[in-house]
Amino acid sequence: MKRLILTFILSAALLASCAPADLNAPMPAYETGVDANAWANVPAGEFYFGQHAKVETTAAYEIMITDVTAQQYADFLDAALADGYVRLDGKRIVGFYPGDVFRGVKHEEKIDAGDWLFIPLDDPSQRIKFDGSAFSVQAGYENHPMTSVTWFGAWGYCDYYGYRLPSEMEWEKAARGTDQRPFPWGDDVLRENANFYSSRDPFEDMSSFGSRTSPVGFYNGMNYDGYQTLDSASPYGLYDMAGNVWQWTGDVYEGMHYRFMRGGSKDVYDMDLRLWVRNNATPTYFSPGVGFRCVR
Repeated sequence: MKRLILTFILSAALLASCAPADLNAPMPAYETGVDANAWANVPAGEFYFGQHAKVETTAAYEIMITDVTAQQYADFLDAALADGYVRLDGKRIVGFYPGDVFRGVKHEEKIDAGDWLFIPLDDPSQRIKFDGSAFSVQAGYENHPMTSVTWFGAWGYCDYYGYRLPSEMEWEKAARGTDQRPFPWGDDVLRENANFYSSRDPFEDMSSFGSRTSPVGFYNGMNYDGYQTLDSASPYGLYDMAGNVWQWTGDVYEGMHYRFMRGGSKDVYDMDLRLWVRNNATPTYFSPGVGFRCVR
């Protein structure tokens, strides 16, 4: 009988722990002091690329210090809707994409020129709202990374302002610098370096296995009500190049419709934050753990 009671208690606890995260639960609000409108210069030259440190070269470019924020994306949608760059399609925001060359490779899907999904408005994890005349951000998420955005939606934001998504090489060089470090900040990873699974930051609620994004630039050495972060910028001064959200990259590979992401997210383990780790999805994919930044 005691064994049955113990089994019941353990089962009930397991079921309770697997309850879905409350996406709208109250959360702390912090200003990081990091300018989401700032850019970093990455000089031309060689760098180590990939797990096995192959030497590659890029031209010079600039890249955003942080991921694009939800407020920046809402501002973009206001402007882009007004001038016809995007349009409402029911509960979706769509925009024109010029299409890809289709080579008919096995499993390749055709992406024609036309309107493609930028963001859904009716997904429970969407922080962008539309009241019929203007876009706004759910309170508290204004300086969090824009998420639940497709590759087309990330591409469209960059294109609208004359920017572009970084190539995988550009992304990794900006995150690593010119040495062989595995993480943007150095050789080791601690909970105070980044927002990842079970990092125990102020935005995590492990009672429901729920993890939420942190404000862009949160891990900058500041102390937030007793939570001491480590300054985890990359050698070029970029924040959140590991953890928080996966970042779409811009490469369109021949005979492949998938798009690639870098950086890991709030939902992965610490070793998945290593700079050479890749993820991929169809360009219509969106998730509360996927965002982006631009280069120019």
